[in-house]
Amino acid sequence: MVSPSKTIVWFRRDLRIEDNPALSMAAKDGLVLPVFIWCPAEEGPYYPGRCSRWWLKQSLAHLDQSLKALGAPLLFIVAQSSVSALFQCIAATDATRVFYNHLYDPFSFVRDQLVKSQLVDQGIAVRSFNGDLLHEPWEIHDKSGHAFTTFNEFWVSCLSCPIKSTLFLPPWKLLPLSGIGSIESCSIDELGLEKESEKQSNTLLSRGWIPGWSTADKLLSEFIIKNLSEYSNNRMMLEAAKTSLLSPHLHFGEVSVRKIYQSVRLKQLQWTKEGNLDGVESVNLFLKSIGLREYSRYICFNFPFTHERSLLGSLNNYTWRADQEHFKSWRQGKTGYPLVDAGMRELWATGWIHNRTRVIVASFFVKFLLLPWTWGMKYFWDTLLDADLENDILGWQYISGSLPDGHALTRIDSPEEQGHRLDPDGEYIRNWIPELARMPTEWIHHPWDAPISVLKAAGVDLGLNYPKPIIKIDKARALLEDAVNMMRELDRASRINGSCEVVDNMGLKAFDVPTVVVKKEISVVTSSLDQRVPSFNNMQLKCHEMGFGKLIHDTCLEVEFNICKGKGVEENEDLKTTAESTSKKRSISEAQFSVQDSCSFETYGRDQCEYGSFKPEHSIASTSRQPVLNDPAKASKDEEFDAESCREDLRPCKRPT
Repeated sequence: MVSPSKTIVWFRRDLRIEDNPALSMAAKDGLVLPVFIWCPAEEGPYYPGRCSRWWLKQSLAHLDQSLKALGAPLLFIVAQSSVSALFQCIAATDATRVFYNHLYDPFSFVRDQLVKSQLVDQGIAVRSFNGDLLHEPWEIHDKSGHAFTTFNEFWVSCLSCPIKSTLFLPPWKLLPLSGIGSIESCSIDELGLEKESEKQSNTLLSRGWIPGWSTADKLLSEFIIKNLSEYSNNRMMLEAAKTSLLSPHLHFGEVSVRKIYQSVRLKQLQWTKEGNLDGVESVNLFLKSIGLREYSRYICFNFPFTHERSLLGSLNNYTWRADQEHFKSWRQGKTGYPLVDAGMRELWATGWIHNRTRVIVASFFVKFLLLPWTWGMKYFWDTLLDADLENDILGWQYISGSLPDGHALTRIDSPEEQGHRLDPDGEYIRNWIPELARMPTEWIHHPWDAPISVLKAAGVDLGLNYPKPIIKIDKARALLEDAVNMMRELDRASRINGSCEVVDNMGLKAFDVPTVVVKKEISVVTSSLDQRVPSFNNMQLKCHEMGFGKLIHDTCLEVEFNICKGKGVEENEDLKTTAESTSKKRSISEAQFSVQDSCSFETYGRDQCEYGSFKPEHSIASTSRQPVLNDPAKASKDEEFDAESCREDLRPCKRPT
């Protein structure tokens, strides 16, 4: 009689039991040890923020209960490295296999390749699965084998490929491995995901959100029944948004994207037969948002430098302003533009903001304040419940004009006009900016234009209890135009001089993200990795410290210089090595990244292109420039306490509806 196999299932961002290929395949023919390894050192510069860690803790607790009911509780381990923890589990249980589901961000990818190679060297069978996407990134490419760099082409190609229709059923029973008593495990509280000082703030989060895979299933069903048919009409309204609210559940893998796709497609087929054209269009738009999530992983996998540098090389010449005063005002919600301020205050209070609000505050950050988009991306990572590196990279690159089909760098959207369109009654503003609660609707989106009598009646004293605009739109437009013109001149000069090499402008020390401090005893701007915008050099150094030296050389350095080896992609469900699976597709023709010499500078009152629709507008292109700096010494006193926006009594908890 053949003895049953012994398999360790390594959980990461796949915290569910249904349609979990790693868990299902392990449970099919043997004994199973489910393991979650918390290794802060391996998080590198992207250590999860408070809200994200709170969600992770709750979701793990829910998964543990589910696995216990099936017969094999989740084992929690705190370790210096994932591979050492896995070897400890293997030694204690005599396991012969390790299964896990793929991750696609560059940090996880390098780590996973290292773990896999070391396990295989010791005779352990390792299998990895697609538990996160409709299609693996290496499966979608153009006829030449190159990666797509525009969303529409990518998504059309995805939809033309067959999508797996069957889901992995949850195992009805798990047979646990013996010998786990000798493993240095811990309780979920001992993982250290929640600090004592964070518990009061996290209590507010628990009033609005319930993490866990069963909640995700319930939300999906409710969304399809109640809100999907009107998604095309209601998805843009900020105060009464009828979105799915599935983004944090998706990030932590509490529901599979395949299940979402199949569920909404079935509804679309039903509505097609019934002639419900609005419902059919709503499904198309919702699936497009799923497509954008796919595209974010596709871009991050094929161009792993995009967490710190734009896909278009032109922004290496762009004159970003390292203005810490403006950065502070933006994150505190004190820019003087009500819609921007309301969004930033909601983000701080709840850890979540509507996708349209994210576009508005990000566009203001980049186009009005000329702050480096990597600062904003890192702040989103630190504060969002659904912080997702790949999604954040795509969103910020799109807004900053860093993608071939993103927002034109020269495009400025008026927050005032956006407010009138998306919050016509001003209720969203009143909810998050109590200083403006009594402002008439006519003036609430531009209080600086209101008569003195109106301001007085509403109790608003501009410059005292609510700030004046941090910058006028005309001045912002002029500064943006100057910066773009300078960028183009430098780009032309570099081409004439033959110095078009890629320069990592975001790696400059001047662009370290200023520390956001919430305790008085910490008053200096630090440069610790968890408070910095990571540069490629930082990533390389960190990976060397973690033992990733060879893999960094084999992967990231090749990507850094866009080497195209032209190797094919073999059929295999395991992740291929970077040199084999991705280098061929990262070769992009220079024609795709050309500078346009003429582009009008306009103010857009209405969005002409939805975030994520990626309508091609303007493309720009390549080299390097020193930033325009403000005095960084001012940061020390300003960061002593992040003003009133950090006070607990000013953090309302309202779940987005």
